[in-house]
Amino acid sequence: MLQIMSDFINTILDKHGGTDLWKSFNQLKATIVSSGRLFDEKGFPQDRSPRTMTVHLHEQYASLHPFGTPDLRTNFRPNRVAVETLDGKVVWERNGNPEVIHQHLLREQWDPLDRAYFNGYALWTYLTSPFFLLIPGITTRETEPWKEGNEIWRVLEVKFPQTLATHSSTQFFYFGEDLLLKRHDYSIDIAGNFEAAQYMYDPIEVQGFMLPSKRRVYKKGPGGNPLLNDLMVSIDIQQVIFS
Repeated sequence: MLQIMSDFINTILDKHGGTDLWKSFNQLKATIVSSGRLFDEKGFPQDRSPRTMTVHLHEQYASLHPFGTPDLRTNFRPNRVAVETLDGKVVWERNGNPEVIHQHLLREQWDPLDRAYFNGYALWTYLTSPFFLLIPGITTRETEPWKEGNEIWRVLEVKFPQTLATHSSTQFFYFGEDLLLKRHDYSIDIAGNFEAAQYMYDPIEVQGFMLPSKRRVYKKGPGGNPLLNDLMVSIDIQQVIFS
């Protein structure tokens, strides 16, 4: 069974660009445009201005610029989040293990550090998918397949260790008949414990990698199907560069 699972994951990674190619780079930069009702509900509306997202590929680190004003950026790690100037001067900072910092996000209204922390772990997960599976401490198993229209998608259950910041400890990743990532399900405890179904669209090839250029997060309805009239988060991804 372990060999079958290993073969499945290796095939998934090969379809998205391959492990050797992934290991040859250290970081990714992308231009993102995001919006959605989730941010409105947390009192932190997101405009649709383009921003630069930087993530490290082999450890959980992310930074967004600009953040609020052109001279500020975020600095995210699981045990620390900060908003700082471009020359590194700390404006706001919060430290603690991921569970402690995550507790702040449960408040009805966010502050800048809440938004920065959520953005950091969410975009790090999205932009490193599915290669984050290579990080030690993550465990996986294949579950029952999912019927999506006329296709049958394979489903991977992923359990994250407590050392990583993420949406929920258990998440599900759906791979289409071409074995590219099509959907990502998780729980959102920071906004009423709703179940989310994130769909990926319009895949692009960048430096040998395949990744979606559009992500849309919906609430899940009966039977696990997305409520398409209840869009919570929208993310468009452009100008991706691996270095």
